[in-house]
Amino acid sequence: MRYKVAPPARSLDFLRTARGAIPLVPDGAADCCLAIQRATDVSERERAREYLTFLQALGLVAETDRGYHRTRADPDRDALATAYREEVFLVAELHEAVEGGADSPATAFEAVRERVPRWERERDPEWERNWRARVENLLGWAVVFGSLVRADDRFVPSQ
Repeated sequence: MRYKVAPPARSLDFLRTARGAIPLVPDGAADCCLAIQRATDVSERERAREYLTFLQALGLVAETDRGYHRTRADPDRDALATAYREEVFLVAELHEAVEGGADSPATAFEAVRERVPRWERERDPEWERNWRARVENLLGWAVVFGSLVRADDRFVPSQ
């Protein structure tokens, strides 16, 4: 299973702070979201939930039947980049698109447009707008993890 979550890109320090807010002993999602809100500048609970799920996708947080807890592993930037590419939906495909010349959020979206699940397109009349924003967020995280570089308004693979 690949996670479809793509909150707005932030820094590695933000991820460390948000992760540090999650307890080592499992706690409920609502309490973990509140902890992220208190430790960061995230004000909306739904956005905090997105970051909680994103932390889970990266392996920084795990979920058990008793709730969420911080993992003991402290992966470096390369390990996070690998987890990001392997665990988050469309990331690998976006990297391929950028390597193939899709160097803007608009061209990258067009390159992966058909990969958006059909049920997502059918249930949401604003699916294009929402997925364009998601693609932009995904490209931003790729820059944070060092697999892409942003030069002006273009994205290129890092060397």
